[in-house]
Amino acid sequence: MKTKNNAILLIALCLVGITLLNSCGKEWLDIKPKGRFTEEDLPSGSLEGQVFAAYAGLRSEATSGLPYVAVHNIRSDDVHLGSNSGDYASAGPIYDDFNYPLSHWLTNSYWTGHYALINSANNVIAAVDSLGTLEEATLVNIGEAKFLRGWAYFNLVRTFGEVPLIDFRIVDQASANKPKSTIAEIYQLIDADLQEAVSVLPETWPNHPGRLTRGAALAVQTKTFMARQRFSEALASANAVINSGIYDLSVPYNMIFREESENSKESIFEIQALADGVQNFGVTYASRQGVRGSGQWDLGWGWNIPHQRMLDAFEEGDPRKDVTVLYSGQRNEPYGEVLPADLPRAYWNKKVYTNPNLRVQYGSRYGNWFNVRIIRYSDIVLLAAEAANEVGGEANIDLALEYLEQVRGRARGTNSLVLPTVTTRNQAELREAIRHERQVELGMENERFFDLVRWGIDVETMHAAGHINYQVRNRFFPIPQPEIDRSDGILIQNPNY
Repeated sequence: MKTKNNAILLIALCLVGITLLNSCGKEWLDIKPKGRFTEEDLPSGSLEGQVFAAYAGLRSEATSGLPYVAVHNIRSDDVHLGSNSGDYASAGPIYDDFNYPLSHWLTNSYWTGHYALINSANNVIAAVDSLGTLEEATLVNIGEAKFLRGWAYFNLVRTFGEVPLIDFRIVDQASANKPKSTIAEIYQLIDADLQEAVSVLPETWPNHPGRLTRGAALAVQTKTFMARQRFSEALASANAVINSGIYDLSVPYNMIFREESENSKESIFEIQALADGVQNFGVTYASRQGVRGSGQWDLGWGWNIPHQRMLDAFEEGDPRKDVTVLYSGQRNEPYGEVLPADLPRAYWNKKVYTNPNLRVQYGSRYGNWFNVRIIRYSDIVLLAAEAANEVGGEANIDLALEYLEQVRGRARGTNSLVLPTVTTRNQAELREAIRHERQVELGMENERFFDLVRWGIDVETMHAAGHINYQVRNRFFPIPQPEIDRSDGILIQNPNY
């Protein structure tokens, strides 16, 4: 549940951010062939105000709503698109059958929303460059901006591959119209941005939970290293998070995704939302995935639902299954609600299941108050286990087994009859055990597709799941055709599209 200080901070972030984004964000996204920006067109106000505007960019539909969910999770083997027949006719061939069109509103929005976030971050960095002295607070603001830019580029490079690298404030059409940079060049910027964020961000914000921290920067850094199979560096970054002592696995698994557990010891990077019936600065993440029924069961659009493969992945008795899957036609804990049996889907994403008391209190069924857990501590513990196993050696195998058991032990709770301790010291067997653990621990949490890609088993896994259209090229979406058209030949389409 939101604390008073957190709510006050979020309102400040939203008010400043919405004002700045509404006044200038659209123009930055759709720069016309004629005309030129002047200083008067750029956002005014304090540096921190521009930082808050960048934070507001995390809460956009593109960066944490349906485009984010579609790109990051619906493409995986253990998820269906869901929704209704109308939506499925349009989007099912794309996200379930991998027939990517050159233009679709979800991927177009994903592109423009992430570049809007990059643009906001660039404005902060450019404003700092004009200052004569750099106080500690200013250095922190730089770290926040560079984290956000690095995060946005990490998403873009994983989704589209080569993309334009814009690391400056846009003031005219010519400067904005850039060709694609190589993947290596994009990662070079990401590495530099995240390393600076690691060096200047605070360990915690005691009065402002949800602001970016050193641990969040290290966690994203870990993910970028793992995406490139730089296992030693990933292990070092992950261990820095673990050894900080700030995060732990003390929150029971069945409590992690409840409103009262927002910004808990489990949370490393969490997008803040506030929609309490008075203020409405919410996030659409939960509503896009909520149960698609009628009346009291109209909780959202019903996209991103568990496939039977997701259910079958859990070991017998794994308590995480019933925390991950919401069932039609039966009673569901923890709120004792019985979902109708005639809902259009048998299963739903329970990790966005909202408290019915809050639906009444806030006068809404759509969960816009629900924070988005982007990176949890268990994710980093499992990445540390994976990296340690890949680096190898007896000490690292010990470490990998220890980290894996920490996650399984939390899931097991007091029931010693389930989830037996993994003891194999065979690297290949341990690799498979860790991969399995990521699938069930992080089920429906936007990790699976990119895990399959970085493991190099995406084609075989998709084909085994019946996605016979999937090819290596489907790791990347085509560059949105509207961006190609606006570039006057500067942007070149991705190969094989």
